[in-house]
Amino acid sequence: MTKKQSWFSRHPMWPMIFPAALLIYFVYVSLGWNLWVSVSNWPEGELVPSYGWGGFHWYAQMFSDGDFWKSFLNTILLFLIIPICLLIGLGLALLMDQGLKGTTAFRSLILLPFALSYVVTGTVWAWMYNPSNGIINSILKLFGADTSQLQWIANPKTVMVCIIIALVWQFSGYVALIMLAGIKSVPQNVINAAKLDGAYSMRIYRKLVIPQLKGAIVSSITVIAMFALRSFDFIWQMTGGGPGNASYTLPVYMYKVTFEKNNFAYGAAISSFLLVLVLVLILPFTWLTSRKKKA
Repeated sequence: MTKKQSWFSRHPMWPMIFPAALLIYFVYVSLGWNLWVSVSNWPEGELVPSYGWGGFHWYAQMFSDGDFWKSFLNTILLFLIIPICLLIGLGLALLMDQGLKGTTAFRSLILLPFALSYVVTGTVWAWMYNPSNGIINSILKLFGADTSQLQWIANPKTVMVCIIIALVWQFSGYVALIMLAGIKSVPQNVINAAKLDGAYSMRIYRKLVIPQLKGAIVSSITVIAMFALRSFDFIWQMTGGGPGNASYTLPVYMYKVTFEKNNFAYGAAISSFLLVLVLVLILPFTWLTSRKKKA
């Protein structure tokens, strides 16, 4: 008498097909649904959905919307954190590579900001930037500075600078550890041979070590760029998009349009534009780097 086979043994392909089906549904079907909503006739302020054909008027409105362009420019402005984090991260990595006492503790310390939730760090920096009792103005007062005009994130002219400083603090430690891993991957015999030839430390780093960090640089740029394009929780917790529209980014503006104004079709159009922006900026860069690796 043969033992009755289980359903999975009689259908061996399903355990492999099921995860793929979930991926298709939750990613590609959701993207397609979002795209359709963006061209639907779902009216503004209406909670009951309407999926009839509405045309591309939300896209036309998007490109004539001042708040949209403010959000777009602020999103691009966040890319400034990439070169700053790379420079600081490289400097920290070179410092840690010297084998100084306390390097292990320092390595854990600089990684801590990246390990924290963006909501937590956004809240902490909002407290620090508080013009009344924040730690930054409190320290400046100890040195006799007049802080009455230092509004930080309450000032439209300085809010994006404050956000960039906070993000550099959060990502620089991560970049430093990626760079350090790249430095440690350089064969020690190559470095020893350069030392025997009389090369000094900075020349070894400049000629041998840093050119080997392309993979670490690419990984760092990809992670930071992806965050810059989808920066919502950090900025929302820190500024809420304010003051006014001064710290709007595309994800923040999309959220406000969709869930505060109940304009779901317009919000879907903004998110579709953000998807295209991600594809335009990230995919060519990824393709070029993978092509260089194969070469």
